[in-house]
Amino acid sequence: MTDAEAKPRRLRGHKATATCCIASRDRPGFVASSGEDGCICWFDLRSKDVQLVTDVGNGPVSSLCFKSGNEDIIYVSSGKEVKSFDVHMPASWRPLESYNYNKEEINQIVCNPKSSFLACADDGGDVKIIDIRQHCLYKSLRAGHSSICSSVQFIPWKPWEVISGGLDSKLVMWDFSKGRPNKIVNFGLPENNGNAGQCYNPAFVHAIAIPDADMLDKTNKICVVAKGDGVVDVINIESELNISRSKSTTKPLKGSQSTSKVNIQDAEMEILDQSGGKRLHLDYSVGGHTAAASCVAFSMFGERGKYLISGGNDKLVKVWDCSRFQGVQTSINNDLLIKNINLNKKVNWLCTTPTESENLVVCDTSKVVKVYSIS
Repeated sequence: MTDAEAKPRRLRGHKATATCCIASRDRPGFVASSGEDGCICWFDLRSKDVQLVTDVGNGPVSSLCFKSGNEDIIYVSSGKEVKSFDVHMPASWRPLESYNYNKEEINQIVCNPKSSFLACADDGGDVKIIDIRQHCLYKSLRAGHSSICSSVQFIPWKPWEVISGGLDSKLVMWDFSKGRPNKIVNFGLPENNGNAGQCYNPAFVHAIAIPDADMLDKTNKICVVAKGDGVVDVINIESELNISRSKSTTKPLKGSQSTSKVNIQDAEMEILDQSGGKRLHLDYSVGGHTAAASCVAFSMFGERGKYLISGGNDKLVKVWDCSRFQGVQTSINNDLLIKNINLNKKVNWLCTTPTESENLVVCDTSKVVKVYSIS
């Protein structure tokens, strides 16, 4: 493992804290960032200065995502609203569509691989699934979280499933076609925390990442969870779901409980016996974060999915070798962490680009976006 102190490239354009960043897969070096100034900044890393600054809302922009398979369309969340724009029409910059289905402020939006649905996680704990072909609300995923829903991701190899994480320390695996959870993992329970004494912060789920379908030979079918206690958990999704299936029974229930409430209770019962699940805790014992882990992403450069990059409130970005995860079920392997990058600010968000250099983009709590090279 090496520590990196190299000076980053600085991308200027925002007038307030940068909140999110995304990198194009189809146009290497093309990056968009959002900020609390309500603007999106467009950068081409082959050029020196910001290409364009676009004002898209009256308030902070919380999240961005490209439309899968068509990066000419970008989705932007601000407050309770989601808008879509054509990136080739910056002069007029009028939204193509606008969605107002969330009742609370949105924290993250993500598009599914088939470009048919958009998931929106909000402060009320809900996840709204929007049909972006029919331009309507498809499903509301409620009662999975009792606090803020901070993150959501589609599962690429399961077209009707999403995973959400929240500040109730829960990770919820949903069948969004039915609107109910398949599995709930509660990191607030001692048996789900392999990090006794890690730090005093609760195990809130701040961010989750799931590998793309073409990364699975490097990563296996996993979900990575960045938590408030500083731990980055690596969970084998299939193992977790198989445990739920093996434990599930079809006993009739008496009484008049609502279906959604029964489903939530059944899913939470699965928490009681999860010993067969394959999990890896990337904590301080293997060089992990010493404060809350705030974001996590897989590498798009080189061998796609070979690296996992996490950022935290300890002002550090850590690069982990995913190829060494398989077969490791305890946090005693000190060869997993390969690089530390020291920052001056806490990390808000990060993403990777498919280029050989300048392939890590970081939004910290400043208004300047930083670009690093991971080799």
